[in-house]
Amino acid sequence: MQLTQSVHKAVRERPEDVATIFEGQHTTHAAFADRVARIAAVLRQKGIQPGDRIAILAEGSDRYVQILFAIWWAGGVINPVNARWSVAEIAYSLRDSETTILFVDSAFAEVAAELRLETPSLETVIHMDAGADGDNLDQLLQQATPVVDAMRRNDDLAAIMYTGGTTGFPKGVMLSHRALVAGAMSTLASAPHPGDLPSLHVAPFFHIGGLAAIVQYALRAAPQVIIAAFDEPTALRLIEECKIADIFVVPTMLRRLLDHPDRSSRDCSSLRSVRYGAAPIDSALLADAMEAFPDAGFYHLYGQTENSPMISILPPADHTTDPDVPRMRSAGRSIVGCEVRIVDGGGQEVPVGYVGQIAVRGPMMMDGYWNKPDETAKAIVDGWLMTGDAGRMDENGNLYILDRVKDMIISGGENIYSTEVENALSTFPGVVLCAVIGKPDPEWGEAVHAVIQTVDGADLDRDALTAHCRERIAGYKRPRSYEFVSAMPLSPAGKILKRDLREAMERA
Repeated sequence: MQLTQSVHKAVRERPEDVATIFEGQHTTHAAFADRVARIAAVLRQKGIQPGDRIAILAEGSDRYVQILFAIWWAGGVINPVNARWSVAEIAYSLRDSETTILFVDSAFAEVAAELRLETPSLETVIHMDAGADGDNLDQLLQQATPVVDAMRRNDDLAAIMYTGGTTGFPKGVMLSHRALVAGAMSTLASAPHPGDLPSLHVAPFFHIGGLAAIVQYALRAAPQVIIAAFDEPTALRLIEECKIADIFVVPTMLRRLLDHPDRSSRDCSSLRSVRYGAAPIDSALLADAMEAFPDAGFYHLYGQTENSPMISILPPADHTTDPDVPRMRSAGRSIVGCEVRIVDGGGQEVPVGYVGQIAVRGPMMMDGYWNKPDETAKAIVDGWLMTGDAGRMDENGNLYILDRVKDMIISGGENIYSTEVENALSTFPGVVLCAVIGKPDPEWGEAVHAVIQTVDGADLDRDALTAHCRERIAGYKRPRSYEFVSAMPLSPAGKILKRDLREAMERA
């Protein structure tokens, strides 16, 4: 399995069809492949050897996608830099991976100068935009002759995806060509898709969700429509103008699309597939989305970077607007080729319906964490990837994600999974987002504390909230205290950063 195979196939079978669309620029598969081979030539001229790490720090663009494939074509390993990190976090990832070349666009040109000072291994910075000082990609390409594909494949390393920068040092997830291709093919096999119809990128490319979408769309030879960064009016306009059939969003993006005033005036009837994941979704938002886009099939995706990323999918056939249907609280069944089981603290599989840690294995699994053998040994046990997520499985194989193991609240000896409480709170009028964390309590050990985002941070009726929860969950699970905010701390993937909430609570 090789990531560049999709480029060869598209050129051979449909050279004049559109590969990418960005800011009105349409690039054919033939032109895309030529660009990839010439950027790879630039990298070879800069002295990269097979397995060398090359980073990209940029907003989304057609050039970003070209550079990704060019790195693989040249035999390198991609390090897609989280553009929302601090300079210190980025510098750590570059030093840790011994990255030698960094691509940047104009938005990060000044940051690149700082990174050169803090990263001894960084030999070259290539500017992606025309007219930039220093090594300019357009100028370098004028002297470049296309080179042949290095044909890296199977267990050859393809990517180091750094995760966890909000909780200490980031960890570099090592993903091979096999893992990324197998993950994409298994996802496509498990979730019916709109074939080669246009697909829109709104997730950042440095996130595994965005990178996986690139690989999936390339395998389908679907036109990849790209925006620099997510914004509602541009996304809605492109859905209408490009007749977008497929889109992957996190729930916060979906809510923003639904609430934007342009939505009512834009024709979104071309949508055939709306895939959502990376964070929990509340039933009210899902019902609104299914009503707004009635011609689209909805897919709930569950995964993590370490599994390239998909683990399970709840397909359209299992979706309903009735939140009381049990499977609607699940993440569906495992994808093709991915084994899933629920294990106890000793790694033994537990009976159906029991709660434990979710463990997975399959060809899409990571090789480990870069330069972190101890962390790798904790994550991969007897060939199984320990996800760190607590869950259970029903008799039909549906997977229910209850919490991160580390986020479980123990109050008076009872295990409380924050997602259960959050699901109850999310249906209360006025709740925009919510997160539940454990608050130290002298009597119970921990008490359930709810942080709720409302419009302008306005308080809601605490007694009414408590009564609302009491009708839906056991009494010991209901929040004992509330906090109202105007905004939540979010990761680039749209996940609420509970660590930040805990730290703020400790400072208060």
